[in-house]
This record gives sequence, C-alpha cells and structure tokens, in this order.
Amino acid sequence: MAKKILLLCGDFTEDYETMVPFQCLSMLGYQVDAVCPDKKAGDTVATAVHDFLGEQTYTEFKGHNFALTADFDNVKTEDYVGLFITGGRAPEYIRLYPRVIEIVKEFFASNKPVAAICHGILVLTAAGVLKGYKATCYPACSPDIGLAGGEYIEVPATDAVVDKNLVTSPAWPGNTAICAEFAKLLGAKIEI
Repeated sequence: MAKKILLLCGDFTEDYETMVPFQCLSMLGYQVDAVCPDKKAGDTVATAVHDFLGEQTYTEFKGHNFALTADFDNVKTEDYVGLFITGGRAPEYIRLYPRVIEIVKEFFASNKPVAAICHGILVLTAAGVLKGYKATCYPACSPDIGLAGGEYIEVPATDAVVDKNLVTSPAWPGNTAICAEFAKLLGAKIEI
C-alpha cells in the first residue's frame, strides 16, 4: 500500500500550487488525498491562476476544476505521512473550519512533514503552530508569520525555506523547490 499525503485545498486554490504538487507527489508513488471542507471525493474545487501583469499585486484568472480524491470528513491524520497546504484564496476561508485547525495541530504534534505554499501559511498562522519556526510565504501574508510567533524569511519566489518539519515557499514559481524539499522531509529517494 502506498504511503499517503494529505493535500488541503478549497475553492479558488491557486491552480499551479495545487496541480503541480498533486502530480509530483503522485509521481513519487504517494497516494495524495486531496480534500476540501464540506466536500467529498469526486467533487471539484475551482482553481485560480495568479499572475503578475504590472499591478501592485497579482491578477486572478479562472483556472481548472480540480477533482478531490478523498472525503474531508473521513480524514484521520494518523493515516498520513505528510501534509501539503495549497495557496490561492482557499486558505483565507478553510482556516475558519475547526477541523482544519485540528488537522494542522495534529500533524505538528506528531512532527510529521508539512508544506505550505503562498497563502497556505494563513492556515498555519490560524492554527498557532509557527512559534519558533522560520518560514516564508507570499509577501502580503508575511506579517501574519510574525504575529504567530514565527520569523518571516524573504526569499525569491523560486525558493523554499526548510525549518525542522516545515517547508514553505512564496508562490508557484517555487513549486520545484518546495516539492523537492518536502520529498526530502518525507524521506523519498529521487534518482535521475
């Protein structure tokens, strides 16, 4: 049986920050259970594509419909070896679900690998698990890291920051870095 990764997402999750990690982790042989509060396997979440076109912040476009692969209500964290939290607008509202916060706290209490990209950091700050951690995120979310007791590390959008069991990246250009570092935390062996 394949080892399982829990991927937390929601409507208007960022397309690349959802599809790429899902596919990458699946390619490495993990069973990736993509879940969203109030939804079941086979339901979809709408994704958004974020891009920079010269304004002070990103522009948002409608992306794909992403099919969920598991039921949120059936999540038992002991069944998973790692947690990946996607970015986009979804973290703004999925963090309001008490079970999402419980899930995050359970992963940290078990010292299991956790990855959060872009706005995904908002779920971690809401869970109160960043005290003493160094992390990065989309720059507009950076004050939240400090308010949660963590230390914001500014890095290029292509990079990732690893601290203990946590890996974070600012945005989708960092998909390669966050997926590679998350795989290392999981103990995956990648041979080329």
